[in-house]
Amino acid sequence: MKTTAPPRILIAPIGDVDPQLPAAVGREIRRVFRALPEVRPLLSDLSFAFDAGREQYHSTPVLQRLAEASPPEALRVLALTDVDLFIPILTHVYGEAQLGGAACIVSTHRLNSGAETLRSPSIAVGRVVKEAIHELGHTFRLRHCPDAACIMHYCRSESDVDRKSNDLCRYCRVMLDDELRRLGKRASARF
Repeated sequence: MKTTAPPRILIAPIGDVDPQLPAAVGREIRRVFRALPEVRPLLSDLSFAFDAGREQYHSTPVLQRLAEASPPEALRVLALTDVDLFIPILTHVYGEAQLGGAACIVSTHRLNSGAETLRSPSIAVGRVVKEAIHELGHTFRLRHCPDAACIMHYCRSESDVDRKSNDLCRYCRVMLDDELRRLGKRASARF
C-alpha cells in the first residue's frame, strides 16, 4: 500500500524578515491548507523588481521568479519580505498572488506600522499571517470574498486586516476543499 506524504508549501523569506514569522505562518498553513510548511530561501535579491521612480518593488516580476525557482515537489511557494510592494494600478499592496498559480508574496512593510504594533508586536505578526493565508488562498483559485469576516476579504487598510478573522467563510472553505481534492487527484495520477 502506497501512502502519499502531505503536500508541502514553501515559505521563502527574502531580506530582513522577523524570524518568528515563518513559524507563525507555518502553523496556519498546516491548519488551513493541511499542508506541511517548509522554510527555504529561494531568492536573495529583489533589485530586479525595484522601480526607482516609485522607490518600491513591483511584485509581479517577483512572483514570476518565485514560480521559476520553486522546486517541483512544492505545492505552492509563499515569499515573505520587508520591502514595499506595488502593482502599477495601486499605490501599494500588502501582497500579490498568481491566481491558481504557484507563487505568492507578502510584505511586512505596511503591515507593521502604527503605534499599536509598537505596543503589541503580535498585532503585526497576526496581520502578516492573515495576509499570507489570504494570498495563498488566491493560489488555490479563491477570489476576494464579500464576507468582511472571511480571510479572503479584500483589505484596503491595516484596520480592515485587523477586523477580519483568521478563517475562511463556509463558502470559501468549500471552494478550497474542492480545489485541494482536485489537486490531490492530479498529484496521485502522476505516480
